[in-house]
Amino acid sequence: MNIYGITRENLEKYFVSINEKKFKALQIFEWLYQKRENDIEKFSNIKKEIRDKIKNDFSFNLPTIIKKEIDTDVEKFLFLLEDGEKIEAVLMRHNYGLSVCVSSEVGCNMGCKFCESGRLKKVRNLKSYEMVGQILAIEKEIKERINSVVIMGIGEPLDNYDNVIDFIKIINDPKGISIGARHITLSTCGLIPKMDLLSELNIQINLAISLHAPNDELRSQIMPINKVYHLNELIKAIKNYIAKTNRRVTIEYVLLKGINDKIEHAYELANLLKGMNVYVNLIPYNETNHLEFQKSDKKSIDLFYQTLQKEKINVTVRKEFGSNISAACGQLRSKEV
Repeated sequence: MNIYGITRENLEKYFVSINEKKFKALQIFEWLYQKRENDIEKFSNIKKEIRDKIKNDFSFNLPTIIKKEIDTDVEKFLFLLEDGEKIEAVLMRHNYGLSVCVSSEVGCNMGCKFCESGRLKKVRNLKSYEMVGQILAIEKEIKERINSVVIMGIGEPLDNYDNVIDFIKIINDPKGISIGARHITLSTCGLIPKMDLLSELNIQINLAISLHAPNDELRSQIMPINKVYHLNELIKAIKNYIAKTNRRVTIEYVLLKGINDKIEHAYELANLLKGMNVYVNLIPYNETNHLEFQKSDKKSIDLFYQTLQKEKINVTVRKEFGSNISAACGQLRSKEV
């Protein structure tokens, strides 16, 4: 078992199970996350026999960075996992700090037609330690601290619910990586039962919904998940989430040339979202070599944006960066090809 996948609460239970005081979990967390130390022999306030026991029961390995690519304000990392699988994560440098986009699965079963990540079917869930490890390995590489995290890399986070929740607990823990809940964003294409579970936890993270179409017919064409959970059900789940958490939800909408970027789509989207505590993040499509979709032209993007504004919908256009190294939204993949 890897130490980086254990929440503080579960580490307390571990110490109780070996007849030790549970406050030792706090001491371990402080070494791992406050001091960023993974050599247990340096845990000077932990007795040697306990250090030996921990060393026997846990591993301290981080994913291995095997390739790094750099673009303006962006660095993309290819990780090798212990079983030989590979994933990618992206570091983004903003004027407000450093953000990391982490992966949650090896591959993805959602099959969104415009997304490079979905070309490789899901191989397995990432364990929580493999998600935490992406952050720690990047910090170690760049020698800087991460300020915010987006769970928007390879995979559907809510399809790996338990590991993702443990990951959030560890990075949000004030004695863990200590990233505030409002600096953590989870993006989902709309697994409604898991959205409902998430709303019950009342953790104040940001929720982003990958919507990408304003009606069932179009959404089902580009996002197979819509055949399972129709748009009216998804909107109802979003309203439920907002009511339970009192948090505004982000609606992600990637603009695909000639498909979902027409002015009638903008009006339809506005009608769908009117009166809801949401804002729309318009995403200019990032083209890939393997998929036939094209990026909307600037005139269409501007008109779509202006139409939503006119209809009193809060809207932004996502800053474009990372596409030169295939590190932009929808371009991540698990294979070095």
